[in-house]
Amino acid sequence: MGSVRLAAAALAATVTGMGYSAQAAESLNLICSADVVICEMMTNRFEKETGIDVNMVRLSSGEAYAKIRAESRNPKTDIWWAGTGDPHLQAASEGLTEAYESPMLPELNDWAVAQAKSADYRTVGVYAGALGWGYNTDIFAKKGLSEPKCWADLTDESYKGEIQIANPNSSGTAYTALATLVQLMGEDEAFAYLANLNKNVSQYTKSGSAPVKSAARGETGLGIVFMHDAVAQTVEGFPVKVVAPCEGTGYEIGSMSIVKGARNMDSAKTWYDWALTADVQSSMKDAKSFQLPSNKNAQVPEEAPKFEDIKLIDYDFVIYGDPEKRKALLERWDKEIGANAN
Repeated sequence: MGSVRLAAAALAATVTGMGYSAQAAESLNLICSADVVICEMMTNRFEKETGIDVNMVRLSSGEAYAKIRAESRNPKTDIWWAGTGDPHLQAASEGLTEAYESPMLPELNDWAVAQAKSADYRTVGVYAGALGWGYNTDIFAKKGLSEPKCWADLTDESYKGEIQIANPNSSGTAYTALATLVQLMGEDEAFAYLANLNKNVSQYTKSGSAPVKSAARGETGLGIVFMHDAVAQTVEGFPVKVVAPCEGTGYEIGSMSIVKGARNMDSAKTWYDWALTADVQSSMKDAKSFQLPSNKNAQVPEEAPKFEDIKLIDYDFVIYGDPEKRKALLERWDKEIGANAN
């Protein structure tokens, strides 16, 4: 296979054993916004199967968007894989990413294709996961804390200093939480809620999954995260229980985008097509990743939180991925919440 532009049939055959042949000079500059273990697994496998050298940097989705925007006149990144869809949509609306209709699109779930269509194919859905939290059952038992089943429960004064959530400026997870609460409650009510929640927050982390990792290690009681990140800690053997909020919750469509002006465009498209295959997405569980895959033929991890078991809101990705809406919400968060953080 001399060409790196692969048709879907050829691609499917490749990942089942034929292997790619790639010129030694081919390389790929990748930003990965998933957990570092997943990033490394994906990078190593891609290099082995294609012969393309990957320069991978792990950044939270907010940081990735900021980097791509700052480098728009002289792009140093070819492709951005994973991370919440809102900043990917923002990058798409600003013309920072390249339109590409992958031959793998017919194999994807409707929600993944809808994500691509809404951005004029400047991004695509690669996985999905609902927002919730995980709490350390040992800490809660030791301190006599009751299980929080609803968003409203988290503002109870008994949880003072026991909650962590990421900063929405750097973390797509936390921005999804912010946008979710606004859609659930209305903007003013959501910020009043966040002000009350702030009294119980011990730390606003940079990474979206960091809060539940801290809870797993016993450094805090509870982390507000995507539920699959909490499941990963439970599977690792930590005393973490996963909760879906009773009032309803938002969800992410983890996305992937090719950077406009990418220096290694062919390699970027090779990664793009490869990452959408059922075989690659089925292997995500090997890196303790329990999202719902976007390829309809991929194996869904048994432990993955299923959408049908969760009360989901009708999350508006277009409105909350809009640059002006995102900027306004983050500025208000900085002024009313971040400035008063513990």
